[in-house]
Amino acid sequence: MNPWVIVLIVVTVVITVALVVLYFLGKRAQKKQEEQQAMLESHKQTVSMLIIDKKRMKLRDAGLPQMVIDQTPKLMRGSKLPIIKAKVGPQITSLICDEKIFDSVPVKKEVKAVISGIYVIGVKGLHGKQPQSTAPVKKKGRFKRALEMAQEKAGAKPLK
Repeated sequence: MNPWVIVLIVVTVVITVALVVLYFLGKRAQKKQEEQQAMLESHKQTVSMLIIDKKRMKLRDAGLPQMVIDQTPKLMRGSKLPIIKAKVGPQITSLICDEKIFDSVPVKKEVKAVISGIYVIGVKGLHGKQPQSTAPVKKKGRFKRALEMAQEKAGAKPLK
């Protein structure tokens, strides 16, 4: 038998096994995420808070309780999380924000936020005017700039 056929069969089997393992791991992770989402929904409450500051920072630098840092997996401790420093009632606390709403949370404004523990799920109401969202202009890549320069030199109409 040709050695290339053997190598091809072995590679195909390894890739098939890897895909099956990833499929079952994905199903398990999705099930776990749905359970966590249901728990967040059951413990949510609406709180009025003044957002002091927001930034992405490492978990150990965020000022969260030591118990929270101890419970996180070691691989996650080095990653940056969206952290909000807010005044809830008379005390100032650090809260973890949901990645989806982090950009829409206004700084130095009073908001009604939906929280679950130390996790901010959503921002419901805003007091005062909501600032206009100015999306940053996306920079052009090297290829686009070179293409535009070449088209300008050739006298063609530039693409947008």
